[in-house]
Amino acid sequence: MQKSAGKFLALIFWDQDGILIDYLPKGQTINADYYSSLLVQLKDILKEKHCGKFTKRVLFLHDNAPPHQALGTQKKLAYLGFQCLDHPPYPPDLSLSDHHPLSGLKKQLKGHHFSSNTEVIAAAETRLDRPSSEFFLIGLQKLEQWAEKCIELYGEYVE
Repeated sequence: MQKSAGKFLALIFWDQDGILIDYLPKGQTINADYYSSLLVQLKDILKEKHCGKFTKRVLFLHDNAPPHQALGTQKKLAYLGFQCLDHPPYPPDLSLSDHHPLSGLKKQLKGHHFSSNTEVIAAAETRLDRPSSEFFLIGLQKLEQWAEKCIELYGEYVE
């Protein structure tokens, strides 16, 4: 039996045009400082991706993890002009990344053993490079539908 490479963390940002993945160095944890520095990189990538036609505001949705809610992160988001959408405290059904771009990835990688992080990254990027921008736009439309259902049901579980 081959020993697996172990676990490592990745931060995934996506919009209607595609996906950006940041693989954390081994032993690194996600804290407010790390997350805030990544937000600056994200803004630069968005500016480049939109060829200077970048609007001042970005609607930004992330969950309520401590690094996301830290005062330093909130200040950085405001400084960058990212407008955060409110996220309910525990909405497993509104965790769109688990349902949309990552659901197929999880199925594809399930049961595979990788000998290094490089192999895992290559497999993940191969899978995540395939979707068209329409794929991500559909995901955002699904999020809108799920959010509307959640509001209609006063925060009760939505399938």
